[in-house]
Amino acid sequence: MPATPAWPPKSAPRLFVDSLLSEGAEVRIEGNQAHYLGKVMRISPGDTVILCDNETGEWAAEVIDAAKRHITLTARQHLREREEVPDFWLCAALLKKDRFDMVLEKATELGVAAIHPIVTRRCVADKLNSERASAIVTEAAEQCARTALPAVAEPRKLDALLRDWPEDRILFFADEEGGEPAADAFCYAEGPAALLTGPEGGFDDEERAAIRAHPNARPISLGPRILRGETAALAGISVWMAEAGDWIDAE
Repeated sequence: MPATPAWPPKSAPRLFVDSLLSEGAEVRIEGNQAHYLGKVMRISPGDTVILCDNETGEWAAEVIDAAKRHITLTARQHLREREEVPDFWLCAALLKKDRFDMVLEKATELGVAAIHPIVTRRCVADKLNSERASAIVTEAAEQCARTALPAVAEPRKLDALLRDWPEDRILFFADEEGGEPAADAFCYAEGPAALLTGPEGGFDDEERAAIRAHPNARPISLGPRILRGETAALAGISVWMAEAGDWIDAE
């Protein structure tokens, strides 16, 4: 007797939607998402699509109608609650567009709760296309099966970030001039935390002094080599997830 195929199929496409999902809820997909489902994935009525709404979690939905410009689905089964992600922020200095796109994408995959772009004196960029950034993190979340989207803040200057920093959140400062080894610092950390990484060329002396003077800042080292901005951000997140995040309990 042939084995019963897995349901929902692992090959089912995944999408985040704006509408709140519930059993039996009808969802209409248009625009780029409809093009992706219809033209790229070639879905047809009866097929399954995995939907997430960033609030209730993950749902298996049935394709009811696959028209040329829109797709209609009905949510059939609640598969997972919205995941609990570690309360860990990435505060990363803006980089060239392609490099910061990588930071947005990989930080999402690695599981950060929020991304705070910052502007420093040596930044080569001082703006971020918020619509583009949202699309990047959403697509990354779909690819890695996240059910919770990271919040992406508007860029702000370093002095404003430090001035308004929450009193209960540790700020781990990836300082190229040295600090406590990251793994040692992270493994004893408790409560909300964040990682601060710099731009191409690093922080200048005045910025470094201001960060180190902040009562919540803890300078850390990411090894003996000077890392590019995107490498420092992703290496730091990875070490934190392994020492204090949800990699510890991963099955």
